[in-house]
Formats: sequence, structure tokens, C-alpha cells
Amino acid sequence: MDVGAAVTRAPAPRVLVIEDEVALGRLVERVLLEEGFQALLEHSGDGGLATALQVRPEAVILDLSLPGMDGLQVCRELRARALTMPVIMLTARDGVPDRVRGLDAGADDYVTKPFAIEELLARLRAHLRRGNPSQEVLRVADLTLEPAARAVTRAGAEIGLTPQEFSLLELLMRHPRQVMTRQRILDHVWGYDATPASNVVDIYIHYLRDKVDRGHEHKLIHTVRSIGYVLKP
Repeated sequence: MDVGAAVTRAPAPRVLVIEDEVALGRLVERVLLEEGFQALLEHSGDGGLATALQVRPEAVILDLSLPGMDGLQVCRELRARALTMPVIMLTARDGVPDRVRGLDAGADDYVTKPFAIEELLARLRAHLRRGNPSQEVLRVADLTLEPAARAVTRAGAEIGLTPQEFSLLELLMRHPRQVMTRQRILDHVWGYDATPASNVVDIYIHYLRDKVDRGHEHKLIHTVRSIGYVLKP
């Protein structure tokens, strides 16, 4: 662990991703690994159910549309076998009847594609915390972020952030001294297939610096020219 940076957290939970879009499944798997989770990936409902029954993961991220057994069937089977881990359902369908069917099948949450990876991670951590009363706190130097409370302070003073600013700062704080490329920031904060303005990352870094570093002699947010940004204790 870096000196000056601390994260208080429980042992890494196992998260099973069942997603038939290969690129999306691999992206979610990679991000989970980067965030310290143990990730497992399956591309079919039958394979996903078999892995869930064998491994008993702490959470499942489950696509609704799958070859063979679909997401609703998988979720019903998990609940029928008294498996109570959180299930977050992914789908391109955003109609109320589709959400109701997913929740009635036993899903705990419902995320519509396209989605921001950081939002999916936040929902995952929120559901996992319900089974673990310990509260996660991120600290880098005199900067503190509490994901559950959505609270940020520096040197004891509260800092108000927008949802995107909060997600961006959380990403940087989870990886102190590690350079975050602009593409990785886009994937996490704005979504895996989002197409925001080309300079949106730079704009939000400017907003963060204004709120986090202004008035402090020691600056935490640094630019790595032509690559991205890094938080240094």
C-alpha cells in the first residue's frame, strides 16, 4: 500500500459476470479485477448458472438476454436453490414491464445499457455493503472519501461534488500513484460506449482541481502529459 494512501475494506469478494456480449463481458471483468474484486466470466446462462452453483460468488452481474437459459431463468434458478447473493441485472430494455419481470424473478437491481462502469461498481458495492456492515473509507493524504455517504473532505473541510466529479475522484483515489488514462476515465465515469465531448475528461479534472486542490499548498491531482492524470499523496 502506498504511504499516505489507505483503503479500509473487507477481503475481495467474488463477482460472477454472465454476459454474452464478449467485449462488454471482458471489459466488466477487467474493471472488477482492477478494482480488487475476484472476477469470473461466463457467456451463457447455462454456464453461468453452473458456475454460480459451484463457486457460490458473493454477487452476480447478469445479462437479461442470454443464449439458451436467459437471465430471468438463471435468476429464478438461483433463488429456487436458496442462493441469496445480490444479483444485478443488465439489459438494453428499459421499459417498466421488463424491470418488473427482472425484479420479480429475484434480481436486486437493474442497470440499463449503456451504463457508466462507475455506476455499476457503485451499485455493486452498495449491495455488498448490505451484507457487511463495515463502511469503506478511502484516504489519500488529508483527502477522505466515503462512498456510502457520498461524502468528501479535505483537511476536515467538506467538499461538494457532482455525481461525475465524485465518480472521477473515487476512481483516482482507489488507484493512488497510478496513472489513469483518459479512455479508462471515460469507461468508468461516462460509460463503456459513451461518446461525450472529446475534452470532457480535461474539463472535469479542472473542476476537481478547483474544488480539491485550490487553497492547498500540496497539490494532489497531477497531469501526465499525453497520457492522463494521477493522484499523488
